[in-house]
Amino acid sequence: MIPYEVSIKYMLAGYTIILTVLAIYLVCLLVRWKNLKRDLQALQEIEKK
Repeated sequence: MIPYEVSIKYMLAGYTIILTVLAIYLVCLLVRWKNLKRDLQALQEIEKK
């Protein structure tokens, strides 16, 4: 059986990795959202001409 001190370190490392991946994913989604808004605005300007 793994000692308590070691298992806590593994648990914290796992949570750290999971939260880091989620944060990176959210940043990617925000960047994509901003790019989509910019592209939509450009298309609307082209449509008006």
